Parts: sequence; C-alpha cells; structure tokens
Amino acid sequence: MGRSFANLHIKSGDLEKTLHALQELTKKHGAVLGYPDPEAPEHKAVFYVRQSNEGWISVLHDYFVWGTVKKAGRTLSGLLEAPVMTLGYMNEEICELSFFEQGEIRAERIFCELWTREEYGELREEQIDNDYIRQGLGMGAEEFSEFISLTSPEQAVE
Repeated sequence: MGRSFANLHIKSGDLEKTLHALQELTKKHGAVLGYPDPEAPEHKAVFYVRQSNEGWISVLHDYFVWGTVKKAGRTLSGLLEAPVMTLGYMNEEICELSFFEQGEIRAERIFCELWTREEYGELREEQIDNDYIRQGLGMGAEEFSEFISLTSPEQAVE
C-alpha cells in the first residue's frame, strides 16, 4: 500500500463564510462526512482550515479520502457561492482532481496509468472541461498542456 490522502479547496477569500458553510455541512449534511448523527458526541467534526494569499481556502478532514472527498466538495459547493476543488490520491495509483460549483461537477481529470483504469473497471471522468480546469488552476496554455497529459498520479500532485 502506498500513500493516500484527500483534501478540499475553496476559491474564496471569505473565511467567515467558509466556516459558516462548514458548520452547515456538518449539521445538515453530516452523512457526506461519515456522520449518521452529527449531534452525537463521538461525531464532533474537526476541520483544519487554512487561507492562502492566492485566494484559496484549504480544508482537511479525517474522513476525506478518495471516494468521499468528492461528495463533500459537491455538497459544500451548493452551500457556497464559490468554486470547490477536490483532490483525492489513492495508493500512488490514482489522482482525481474535481471542480464543483452550485452542487454540480464542472470538470474532472483522473491521472493514472492505463492499467489502473482497466483494473478499476469504469474509472472515467464525470465531466471533462479542460478549459475550466486550466482557469481554475491559473495555468498558462503551455504549462497546462504538459500537466493535462500526465498519467503519473505522483507527477500530477507535484
């Protein structure tokens, strides 16, 4: 087994609004965080939140893994008036980058080798919109062309 992680990033400079949305996510949509009853004392939500100077707010949570972070990102994007990007990295085999707005997926890219797609069966992007990804990441055309052609999950993360 290799490294695995997942995180969520919000394109916003409004930390207070983000914290309020995270509270609402926990209380009203706790199931996407693995909390069947968010009021139960053993299910106290703990988020690690960091605001960057580049207009992004990063959120970490112990339930975020490949397969769960997208559900949280989709739901959170419906609570905020801001784009949400999720990143799921699993066992050094898959890197899944997804963008959501208003509760809908806007773009996605899965970085992996061909054998990985075959091994996991129907491993496909839900919505392909490379222009949206490029703009979201703030990359120039040449830099993005190199990035989007990667098949190595590790290189995509770097």
